[in-house]
Amino acid sequence: MAWTPPRLASTLPLALLLLAVVATGCADPASDPRANGPESRNAPGEPKGYCPLPEEQRATPSPCITFDWDARVAENHAYREPMQITEEQKKQATPRAEALATALRKLAETGTTEDGLRAAAADALGLRPVEIETRGDTFAPLRDVLVGGGEGKVCVNGRVDSTGQAEAEVVGRTNDGTCLPGLGGH
Repeated sequence: MAWTPPRLASTLPLALLLLAVVATGCADPASDPRANGPESRNAPGEPKGYCPLPEEQRATPSPCITFDWDARVAENHAYREPMQITEEQKKQATPRAEALATALRKLAETGTTEDGLRAAAADALGLRPVEIETRGDTFAPLRDVLVGGGEGKVCVNGRVDSTGQAEAEVVGRTNDGTCLPGLGGH
């Protein structure tokens, strides 16, 4: 009689029983007569699915789908479009735009930091620095930077170009809720 460690002797029958249970569960489902259902019209190997009956008339689809590409792109980018604002709203915000342009001209000459830009823009617009949006990273000297902020649907956006020229304008907030326009792209 061969010697078997006691632990192996007690687990071997359990392992064989488990293997037998698992192996019996691996039968071919197609051999089960219930697999096709009571009224299956499909031959073995054919895909199953819904096929309309001949009396169910459906409209014949067009061989090609037509669409206006410009309308599709405009729809995809509608979130970037500014909201409409009234002339009265523009008129009321114009002094803030002039104050922002003046602040940007000064900063373009002297340079600043991002925090300094936010503070100056917030002061010009009557907002808190955390309400100011910025885009760009050249602060000394201040170049190629966008800055904006506003209340409600009305925003004042300013920019300093690569030559140091500064300007600001009153615009509607974008449909996605920002003052600065979206970057776009995919």
